[in-house]
Amino acid sequence: MNDRWTPEDLLRPLSEAEQKHAPRDIFVAGDRDLLRAGPTVAIVGSRDATRAGLARADKLARLLVHQGVIIMSGLAEGIDTAAHLAAMRNGGRTIAVLGTPLDQCFPAKNRSLQQEIMRDHLAVSQFPSGTKVGRHTFPIRNRTMAFLSDATVIIEAKDGSGSLHQGWEAIRLGRPLFLAKSMFDD
Repeated sequence: MNDRWTPEDLLRPLSEAEQKHAPRDIFVAGDRDLLRAGPTVAIVGSRDATRAGLARADKLARLLVHQGVIIMSGLAEGIDTAAHLAAMRNGGRTIAVLGTPLDQCFPAKNRSLQQEIMRDHLAVSQFPSGTKVGRHTFPIRNRTMAFLSDATVIIEAKDGSGSLHQGWEAIRLGRPLFLAKSMFDD
């Protein structure tokens, strides 16, 4: 359940930019073949999501799943949870990239969702068991999510949010970054 791998073990040979920004180790629980099973899109956004944002995350995840895309997100409240649940409800696969070690859960209210993902999908962390979790681990999680995904979509984000941090990381790695039109309207 709690396997330790290098990024090259799980993915493919890494580019120079990827080598520079990749975590040294990745811990996985679940179906690690999901990292190679097809295109993966990270859907991220605000923990304090609006109803409209939650609906957008749900719709986008559903549409992508029907195209064979694997949905990735960070298991946070709000947009992340909506994306994971929409993928699962619509027969798709999902990958949760955690800001905690695999044996911890944040937020605690997502414990059963994390356990289901670890059992039936894939959970990924770069933090070994025993790592002290804090505000610093979640931007690191966003960098890892940008690294592992083929593209990132930001549904909603406030200034200084982890979602925006992930957007910059996606750009740094040469990954496509998409922003929901509603972000410009807000």
